[in-house]
Order: sequence, then C-alpha cells, then structure tokens
Amino acid sequence: MFTGIVEELGEVTAVETLDDACRFRLRGPVVTQGAKHGDSIAVNGVCLTVVDHEGDEFTADVMAETLNRSSLGALAVGFRVNLERPTAVGDRLGGHIVQGHVDGTGEILDRTPSEHWEIVKISLPAELSRYVVEKGSITVDGISLTVVDAGRDHFTVSLIPTTLALTTLGIKKPGDPVNLEVDVIAKYVERMLGDRVADEGGTR
Repeated sequence: MFTGIVEELGEVTAVETLDDACRFRLRGPVVTQGAKHGDSIAVNGVCLTVVDHEGDEFTADVMAETLNRSSLGALAVGFRVNLERPTAVGDRLGGHIVQGHVDGTGEILDRTPSEHWEIVKISLPAELSRYVVEKGSITVDGISLTVVDAGRDHFTVSLIPTTLALTTLGIKKPGDPVNLEVDVIAKYVERMLGDRVADEGGTR
C-alpha cells in the first residue's frame, strides 16, 4: 500500500522491449536504499516489483496488461518519473490509501498558473467519473491530490509549489498522459450497495 506522497523524481535509464512486456531500469537514490529483489516501488502510481538492484538503480518488468492500462508504455530513456516506496506499518498516512493499481489514464488538458499555485485540468474516462467527487481524493501519476472540480469528462486539481517542484506534474504539459487511480473506498461502497440492491430485489 502507498499513500501518494512522492518520495523523489527518478529517471528512466534504460528500456528493453520484450515480446509481451517491457523491462525498465530506473534511477532513484532514495527508493533504492535497502531495496531488494521482490520489493515493491510505485512508478508514476503503478506498483512494480524490483527484479534487480544495483547502486541507485533498479529494474522492473511491466507486463502487457499494465502497459495497456497505464501510461508506462510511453516512457523512454531520460523521462522523469514519480517514485514511492510502500508505506511501513505504523507510519503516518500523509495522503490517502493508494494501491498502485491504475484504473485508467487521463490527459493534461490545461494549466492555469497563479501566484502561489497552479490549477491543472485533466480528462477523465467516462467509466471513472462516478468515483470522482469535489473535495475527494484521486491519485494522478502516483500523487495523492484533492479534486477541486469534478465534471463528467474532466476534473481539476490545485498544485502547490512543492508538488510542482518535486513531481512530474511540474513538467507535464497539455497533451501528456497521466495515470489515474480513484479512491478504492468508493469502489468498495459501490460494490456493497450494488450487491445489497440486488439482494433486496431478489427477495421481493
């Protein structure tokens, strides 16, 4: 489990294309401290497994399913990525509950700078819009953010200088893809209420 509080901006140092997968080598001096084979690291919000680790770099395999459902397939050598290690038991939950299981991708539509923050408008797939509400939580490229405005096909977030300086949202521009993970609690509530309605309907 993650919290959506990005630990560092890493960099893609190598990409190996396989038959139905990709192997990425990524540099991240912070997240590789004490890393070992089998550990999890979130890369732009996608939970990946460490295959190999040497110095301040690690490799991770990404299967076709993940490439199809996320923006990782667009990564190339030199691209910057958000990196986060899993939350340790007993640590503070600084963001919200993030699984690292991407629900879909959006696209940066517009950026409106202000003196102390920046409003970013992001497209929202139709099948995810029901999970996104004003003042609710959403994960964008692994960053835990609060929704400012929730439309049918888009939402906006307000980014403080720290987020702009320490994550990929500071450098992404209109047209760039982002990974989206909606609040898992909303999905559980929908499932439980759906099952309840179905059960009640069956007993009438």
